[in-house]
Amino acid sequence: MSAVMTAGPEPMPGFRAQPARKVLESAGYLLFALFIFFTCFTFLRPSPYDFAAIPAMLVWFVLGVRLHRSSLPFVALLLFYKVSLVAALVPYFAEPDPTLWTIQSLYLMVTAIFFVMFFAHQTERRVELTLKAYLASCIFAAGAGILSYFKDTGLLFVMDGRAAGVFQDPNVLGSFLVLGVLYLLRGLMTGDGRHPILATAGLLLLLAGVFLSFSRGAWAALVLGTAVMTFMTFRTNPLRVRRRIVALGLVGVGLATLLLLGLLSVGDVGERFADRARLTQSYDQGVTGRFGNQIRSIPMLIERPEGFGPLRFRLVFGLEPHNSYIGGFANGGWTGGLAFIGLVLVTIFVGFRLCLTASPYQRQAQIVFPAVLMFFLQALQIDIDHWRHVYIMLGMVWGLEAGRRRWLASRSAVPDPGQGAARSAALLPRAA
Repeated sequence: MSAVMTAGPEPMPGFRAQPARKVLESAGYLLFALFIFFTCFTFLRPSPYDFAAIPAMLVWFVLGVRLHRSSLPFVALLLFYKVSLVAALVPYFAEPDPTLWTIQSLYLMVTAIFFVMFFAHQTERRVELTLKAYLASCIFAAGAGILSYFKDTGLLFVMDGRAAGVFQDPNVLGSFLVLGVLYLLRGLMTGDGRHPILATAGLLLLLAGVFLSFSRGAWAALVLGTAVMTFMTFRTNPLRVRRRIVALGLVGVGLATLLLLGLLSVGDVGERFADRARLTQSYDQGVTGRFGNQIRSIPMLIERPEGFGPLRFRLVFGLEPHNSYIGGFANGGWTGGLAFIGLVLVTIFVGFRLCLTASPYQRQAQIVFPAVLMFFLQALQIDIDHWRHVYIMLGMVWGLEAGRRRWLASRSAVPDPGQGAARSAALLPRAA
């Protein structure tokens, strides 16, 4: 059975050999890089992200992206989840907000499937391009966030005294920057980066952006994601690199401490930090608080196989669920909730295997998967369903898995010289 399945039209006969294909590929990579960079522009409607996404996907479908069979579990669970949302929407189709939200969910599903197909081939090159474009987006978003915190430009967002920049929600800004931090940090730890001074400056900028978002979820994601990435990198590298990781880890803790102390000494940052550093806020507590609503919703959802319907949790409790697992059951019923949980579990399994087994894709997996894992944990206290960057990272994880499978298949297809010699000797005529 073939290892890949065609998804999208095959290129025209002879198209691969034409110079026009190279031009189209160059245009496709440029559009794709813009597609990724514009991920941070969530405050515009429609967003530059959408203006780049649609032509980028169309170009690559024409060029002939393919879906690897190893991605079928992810695609099947994602489809099942989104179809459950559509089914749950039927009684409320006349209501504009649930309908628009569901359409947006289907659009994000299409982008996720496209990412899986795009990364399935030329995996290392395409993932590296994506990480660089994403890092550029992070630097822009962090700079805008810091500027929005210290200066009201009238164009950038600040919410409750917390930096948001080009995002409308500081929680999304803080979480968005985590992958950029991990990308720069791993390069510094292993010595892979070409420009360590620039990387250090960029890292400090991103750390400041995460801090000034005052997002407790992003803070926790940053600390835990860094710990997971460091452990995996330490475990899978030789002694020389391990020593470097320990030494730079100590230096990094010192620099991060100095950055934190410097930020706390500016304006009212210290007071804001003291307030946000508490484990729970006023809106988390009580029967009608965030966690109280989640607990009260569970027995109701057990009795409702169809759930509440898309975006209707807020009508029952006055707030969003702030929990994507409960939101899966509330928006899509039992089938939607179970599909979402299944998608999370199978991605975690694939991600750990990518990070802990040797392959050409291990380095990139150790950058991307810890960030994805942190999003799955954050989903316990915030709704990540419509975070565009989550779908990009899911696509990278499953694209890396497709690349790993293709690499294993190519290795098994190469005949073992020893076995070949033994086979030849067995075919020789025996002496009388």
